[in-house]
Amino acid sequence: MKSLLSAAALACIASASFADTLTLYTSQPNADAQKTVDAFMAANPGTEVEWVRDGTTKLMARLRAEIEAGNPQPDVLLIADTVTLEGMAQEGLLTAYQSPEASAYDPALFSADGYYHSTKLITTGIVYNTGAAKTPGSWKDLKDASLKGQIAMPSPLYSGAALIHLATLTSDETLGWNFYEDLATNEARAKGGNGGTFKAVAAGEKPYGMVVDFLAIRNKADGSPVEFVFPEEGVSYVTEPVAILSSAKNVDGAQKFVDFVLSQEGQDLVLDMGYIPARNDMGVPAGFPARENIKLMAFDPAVALKNAEANKAKFADIFGAN
Repeated sequence: MKSLLSAAALACIASASFADTLTLYTSQPNADAQKTVDAFMAANPGTEVEWVRDGTTKLMARLRAEIEAGNPQPDVLLIADTVTLEGMAQEGLLTAYQSPEASAYDPALFSADGYYHSTKLITTGIVYNTGAAKTPGSWKDLKDASLKGQIAMPSPLYSGAALIHLATLTSDETLGWNFYEDLATNEARAKGGNGGTFKAVAAGEKPYGMVVDFLAIRNKADGSPVEFVFPEEGVSYVTEPVAILSSAKNVDGAQKFVDFVLSQEGQDLVLDMGYIPARNDMGVPAGFPARENIKLMAFDPAVALKNAEANKAKFADIFGAN
């Protein structure tokens, strides 16, 4: 009898342990992911988070292989961009969840159906070396003939943020594809990702560039000879959205995770990590302008998804396959 009771108790413990385990796939940097997981578990005692960290492209390849094998592992995703999640939503791979925290967010920052919610704002603007001859204030300033051969930018054939940037600027009626064609005429270098672009500008190899905000602002604070500009037309942005898979085994835990990262506490964590929180009425990290002075350009994830391959092909025609 005693051994039977022990076996039953162990079965209950195992069942409870399974129910209270949440599996997260994230593209956050390792240190940020650990902070997020630790803070969530502290706010939800008894819930254990197992997490896998990699770049969004590699994570999606892993997840696709798991789906193909009929055994997707994650309950929840926290990855780079809404375009990827919009595609998953259209395929029926995400489950809708109307988080009560969403009321504190601009409707443009989450799926109307609740398939994904943005957690932060990572904008792309202009970076320039302090030794540069001119101070740009507009995207159009990069078309100035005096800057010929002096501009670097990440390639949308390599960088997801750069592809979203391309979709945003080419959809703007004052810029459009003419802007990119003018950049090509001005011999702008389009190669690699944001990190390489920033290094080229900081070193003075290419005095001007397009880059994500935190790279320039954080490195400036550490003494790098750069300045970052939020152009007058506005900035493009990626938002590290969170989403629950339709195959999630721990739906309750996944919903709690979504609520946490969208909550005031979760957004304070984003701010502490040095990013702009997506939640309304939040502060900004040191070195950033006031949130109301950062103009976000119009962006539609569904349109960007639909045009992604055509946009990459046209870009390659203009700049070459870098």
